[in-house]
Amino acid sequence: MTIRVLVADDQAIIRTGLRIMLNAQPDIEVVGEAGDGREAVRLARELRPDVCLFDIRMPELDGLEATRQLAGPGVDDPMAVVVITTFDLDEYVYGALRVGARGFLLKDAGPDLLAQAMRAAADGEALIAPSVTVRLLRAFATVPTGRPAKPPIDPLTPREEDVLLTVARGLTNAEVADTLRVSLSTVKTHLASLMAKLGARNRVELAMWAYESGRITPGIPSQPTSSA
Repeated sequence: MTIRVLVADDQAIIRTGLRIMLNAQPDIEVVGEAGDGREAVRLARELRPDVCLFDIRMPELDGLEATRQLAGPGVDDPMAVVVITTFDLDEYVYGALRVGARGFLLKDAGPDLLAQAMRAAADGEALIAPSVTVRLLRAFATVPTGRPAKPPIDPLTPREEDVLLTVARGLTNAEVADTLRVSLSTVKTHLASLMAKLGARNRVELAMWAYESGRITPGIPSQPTSSA
């Protein structure tokens, strides 16, 4: 299956570079480009790409608002959006994850990580640049939300708690499986259960809930607790 991608960035040279890197992948095709956020939203609704790759800073509508309109709370059929930026501490990144972004990359990520992020987003997962994952989520944790974490529909099992902590540390499915010594399919089963219990749409929201609920305290490493 070919992953159809919409690229939005206000700099033509950046759009060209992203298009070249993505089209070089045998399973990815750039189906549209936009130079501002308003055009990005229009094209996304018209083309229905598998993944939208948005610069976080754009004219007309910034990447945050464009993401909210396509993937935010209340959107009936949210689209997969990955934001990309030059700044690993960009204040907008926190907001983008809040409104439904499924990944975060730096513009120096390189073709391999870029392609990996597109595949993860198309597959319903989330990928955040490894170099900033922990810093980003810790930065999120220090921002007061003004509300407590929403309680789960059903209590989490000990193993689900373990998977939640590893996801919040930024590990991929394969890394979670290796850390917890379980199969990849078992990890996916636990993730699906966690999303259902917590009302989360992706791994990023799971990680954010772990911080909101106090499962992880910034600066203090968390370790799996169960051996089941």
